[in-house]
Amino acid sequence: MRQPRWTVVVPVKRLGAAKSRLRGALPAVPHEELALALAADTVRAVRACPAVAEVLVVTGDEQAAALLGAGARIVPDEPEAGLNAALRHGAAAAAAGAWVAGLTADLPALRPAELAAALRAAADDPGVRRFVADSPGSGTVLLTTPPGMPLDPRFGVGSAAAHAASGALPLAGPWPSLRRDVDTAADLAAARRLGLGPRTAALAAAR
Repeated sequence: MRQPRWTVVVPVKRLGAAKSRLRGALPAVPHEELALALAADTVRAVRACPAVAEVLVVTGDEQAAALLGAGARIVPDEPEAGLNAALRHGAAAAAAGAWVAGLTADLPALRPAELAAALRAAADDPGVRRFVADSPGSGTVLLTTPPGMPLDPRFGVGSAAAHAASGALPLAGPWPSLRRDVDTAADLAAARRLGLGPRTAALAAAR
């Protein structure tokens, strides 16, 4: 089977409200600047992934839209109703017949090759939604769907179990940089050990 190229939807909250548990992780850095750096490094890695045809950033934040729109298509977050509504809105904006993936915006250590490997694995079964759990195993960092099937995101507390209950199947690859989302200062330290993207790394080095 020829490997598809994907549309990846990345929802980015308004920066002042994003990543609240991470507030103060870099005391010398404004919180909004850190939240934007996480999203920018995530989008940068997605853009560099050879399996990706288009990146859609769903956001209602003007600063995020201005920065991330240089390499992604900005979809205004018209629902303004949380992560799952933003993901559904972004998926609806994808081209007809596209393979669609929803990806969290807090993966500053993400390696394009790991994302490509996960997307290739997801495409091996074209009749089912797939998901990648986060490093602890209870959350979700990536949810994929083939053409013609709704993304049906269930992100939030216990989302890995919620996605499994909805019929999505887990992907079991190791992919440490893909699974390392950042919600807390400890998560940021773990991501730093993997190797942060340039924008987050610059903030961490200057703290």
